[in-house]
This record gives sequence, structure tokens and C-alpha cells, in this order.
Amino acid sequence: MEATQTVLDLGTALTRPSEGEQERLARAALTRLVEPGNPAIGRWLLTGSARALIQRVRGGAEHPELRLDQARLAAMRERLTTVDPHADLERIRSVGGRFLIPSDPEWPSQLADLAATAPVGLWVLGTGSLRLLALRSVAIVGARACTAYGAHVAGELAAQLAERGWVVFSGAAYGVDAAAHRGALAVGGMTVGVLACGVDVAYPRGNSELIGRIRGQGQLVSELPPGEHPNRFRFVLRNRVLAALTRGTVVVEAALRSGALSTARRALELNRQTMGVCGPVTSELSAGVHALLRSGGATLVTDAAEIVEQVGAIGEDLAPLRTCAARPRDLLGPAAAQVLEAIPAGHAGAGVGSLAVRTGFSPDSVLKQLYELCSLGFVQRVGSHWRVIP
Repeated sequence: MEATQTVLDLGTALTRPSEGEQERLARAALTRLVEPGNPAIGRWLLTGSARALIQRVRGGAEHPELRLDQARLAAMRERLTTVDPHADLERIRSVGGRFLIPSDPEWPSQLADLAATAPVGLWVLGTGSLRLLALRSVAIVGARACTAYGAHVAGELAAQLAERGWVVFSGAAYGVDAAAHRGALAVGGMTVGVLACGVDVAYPRGNSELIGRIRGQGQLVSELPPGEHPNRFRFVLRNRVLAALTRGTVVVEAALRSGALSTARRALELNRQTMGVCGPVTSELSAGVHALLRSGGATLVTDAAEIVEQVGAIGEDLAPLRTCAARPRDLLGPAAAQVLEAIPAGHAGAGVGSLAVRTGFSPDSVLKQLYELCSLGFVQRVGSHWRVIP
């Protein structure tokens, strides 16, 4: 209890933490007390302080704005006796990290769009300002058990975005997430992993080296305090933060029940740009993305230019128009084109009279078109016949 009382009690003038540090300690304690996105806690924090909330929990008195019954308050009060925010803050500092709260300059203001489910605070490892990194960012998500096609597309999109100065956000999981992070890292770009565990926990273990590279070249971000491990629900809750932090979300591969689609749905709810990449129609891992595209919930994208057109500056970051290069035949006049089409394939070719019958032109007109085609290199004369040059 002693550690918790440090959060709540003012102490002497010499030992008293500043008001801002008291709020930081209280919010750090809350990340241990409740799961991310708790709406009852979030509603209180929209107008009240975390320090006052901790005091309410300690006192055990119900409050109309808190909307927690006595049983839940009692459970939180008991758990509060085991919480040591000082130790958590020291632990994150010892590994070179920090704990951000909404009053910090580095706090991304767009997280306010989550309203009552906004993070209490964010534990961060890595360099740079999270607020600035999030201003020009895209989330790339998809199946963990992705195909070679999905991994290739995710890596290519991430690399292209990084080369354009965009920050790639993902969840550091296997499959599409890992491919997206690696794509950005491969071209020296910035990438951010939004985790469903503590930022000092390498999960999944098979991605330990990758997570270390993300930390060194970008950032690791989590709502959960140091040492916390993931569970199924924390992955789903994490997705709302991933969607809120970024300008848009791209789903590369996803089955109909894929968790990646929850990130896309969150992005839609938050009025963020939601995009999808087509895959093989025979692949189950493309069914979820295709359903999202068909419903109008996402825009089809095929490269970084099209992604940037969706999330970039209006009228400035336009993707180039995709046009087919004109072929020499496309430049022929209607009459010349018709005569050329009338010449049969093969070595024998056709005579002027035969071509006049086929085209409906006079023999003189056909002959004129044939000489024009000859000068352009389309046909050649062999005796009285004309044939197409292969």
C-alpha cells in the first residue's frame, strides 16, 4: 500500500511530486488496475483526473459518474494494494522508455477520437516523437498465416511508403505485420509496432530480433505496463489504438473472421481512410478483404501511390493515371486500319481486288492505303499480292 499512497498523498513540501507527476503516477497505476479501453474509467477521465479516480477507488464509495458497482470497486481496491507505479516508471526508464499521458507534448491528439475508450496512457520505447510520427502514418495489417503473395505485397507497400517519407504502423505479429515492418526497415524507413503486451516483452518470441530492430529504428507502443503479456482480448483492444493513431489502414490479406478486419472496422468508425488489396479469388485469406471492398467499406489500392492519394494532401498527392501505352496500330487512320485488318495472315497475303471486296473500298483507295501501310512498315508487296510484315 505504501507505493500507492505515494501517488495519492501530497507528503511534505520537499518530497511532494508535482501535480503533473501525480497525474502520471495515477495513470500508470490505472494501466495496472484496468484493461485497455475500459469505458467506465474513460468516461471519468474525459472530465476528471486519474488521481481523483484513484482516491475514489481507495475510498470505496460509489460515484454516479464512475458507474462501477461495489463489487467491481472492491476488486479494484484490493488490486490497488499490489500496484507500484513508481517501480513501473523506473522500469520503463531503465530500458530507455517513457510513459506518455495526454498532457505531454508528445501525446498524439487524434487519440481523443476514441472518446471514452481512449488510452489512459502509452508506454513507449524508441526514438522520435510519437505525435510527429503519427501525423504521417499508415497502418498495414493482415493475416498472421499469410501467403507468400501477402507477405510480398505487404513488404513492397511498406517499403514504397517509407521511401515516400511515410511511417508504417503495424502490430509486430507474424505474417503481414512482420512483412510490413521488415519492408520499412529494409529501406531505412521508420516503423512503429503497436503491441498487445508490455513494450519490454518480445512477443511473439519468433519475432524477437525484428522487435529489437523496430525499437532501434522506430518505436514500440503499448497501453499495457511493462512485463504484461498478451491475451486474445488484448489484441482486439489494441486494434482500436492502431486505427486511431494512423491516417489510414490497409488490409493486405484477411479471412472472413480475421482480426485484421477489426482494425479496418475501427478505422471506418473513426472516419479514417480504409483500404484493401485484392488477392486470388481462390484464396480463403483474401475472402475478408474482398468482402470489405464489395461492401464499400474500403478503397481498392495496388501500390503506395494509390495509398498516399487516399491519406495525403487533397489535390496534391494524386496517384498517376494508369494508361496503356499507344501501339503503332492505334495511330492509323480508320481506312488504313480497316485495310490492314483485311489482309489475311500467312505468306500468301491478298491482292488489291480481293481487299477491295473485303473492305468495300474502291481498288484505287485500297492501293493508296496499302502504300501508306508499306511506308509505315506494316505490309510489304510480293508480286501482285500484299502481306503483313510479322
